[in-house]
Amino acid sequence: MAPRAAPPRFGPLQLVLAAAGTAAAALDVCADGWVAAGYARGGQPGWAALVLALLAAASVATQACSWLWLRSDPPALRPDVPPGLLAALHLLQLGFLFRCLYALKVGWKVCWAKAEEEEERSRMAFLSHDISMLRLFETFLENTPQLTLLLYVILRTNKADPSQGLGICTAFLCVTWSLLDYHQSLRSFLQDKYVLSLGSSIVYFLWNLFLICPRILAVALFALRWPYGVAVHFPLVWLAMFLWVSLQGTDFMESPGPEQLYRAMVAVILYFSWFNVAQGRTLHRSIIYHSFILVDSTLLALSWLCGPFPSDEHSYLVPVVSAALPCYLLGLALRVTYYQWLHPNVRGQQEGGCDEVDAGQGSEGRQLRPRPVSPPVNRRLRCLAQAQLPWPLGQHLLNGVAAESAV
Repeated sequence: MAPRAAPPRFGPLQLVLAAAGTAAAALDVCADGWVAAGYARGGQPGWAALVLALLAAASVATQACSWLWLRSDPPALRPDVPPGLLAALHLLQLGFLFRCLYALKVGWKVCWAKAEEEEERSRMAFLSHDISMLRLFETFLENTPQLTLLLYVILRTNKADPSQGLGICTAFLCVTWSLLDYHQSLRSFLQDKYVLSLGSSIVYFLWNLFLICPRILAVALFALRWPYGVAVHFPLVWLAMFLWVSLQGTDFMESPGPEQLYRAMVAVILYFSWFNVAQGRTLHRSIIYHSFILVDSTLLALSWLCGPFPSDEHSYLVPVVSAALPCYLLGLALRVTYYQWLHPNVRGQQEGGCDEVDAGQGSEGRQLRPRPVSPPVNRRLRCLAQAQLPWPLGQHLLNGVAAESAV
């Protein structure tokens, strides 16, 4: 890993990855439609309607954010298309896809048209940051609820068809990959950041996967025993998370109204995974959050275990539930491993410096600050970057675990 003081050149590999991300988003929508069609053909129109409703709700919220961001961006940074066409694309739920295709166009220009100017590279970074954030929102609003529903259906029917298997695989990959992609995008915004190595990226991907899986399993098991209980549990926990985010005083959007939309979307993410949105020490907030989620998930699993003993066809669920806690502990162990040995801060300490992503005001007065690049600067990513744990680099393991980015 090595620090970089300027935006990395957007090369062919980055262009291929961006194209793969766009294709994956399209494939995910197709997989959702396939799953819904399978439910409808199987005589379960309610499940089909729920899958489509989740897809529609996530799409509407994501398109709304995309449109609000475009309106607040400087005119020079907006796509060179009529505003009416942009509005129509967002109304047709095609705004995010348009952003991805437009980013590919700019990326192609940067790669192959020899557009090496700092302004073009910064423009591409601006577009990439927004796409990463929108992908994270859409993933948690769509894929995590759908993944919970798919697990519930499979557990209830005790069978899985190919469409459900594809849906589970794509949902898990989308959730964990969006977290890693968001983390890397956020890091690339900051000055003199150390690049994540391949090993660090793999471990970061895995510990998020192992921490999210038990949460989703607990909610699915609770739904298996109390199908309508989730309709009460989710709004209550979501409301608690919304109030918690509101009390932290976020300042992500341009006006108070859209800010409430942002907080509502973050509350959905917090229902499944940790997401930091405020500046200052996060250790106490992280302890409170993870303690709450651990207790809540344990109660959900116990509500299933305390009911009638599973029938023979569902007897395999007992060892599955028993494996949930080791899975969670493994995720914590990988998280500790990442922050203690694989985090870029470790390399920064070895070289006598610090990694600006997770280190803020320390004993030597260091501050977390945006990398001084040419305009444009993505204000939204700067806001989130400034919320990234202004903890001094410490030698203690607890500091290493607490020094965490937004996810």
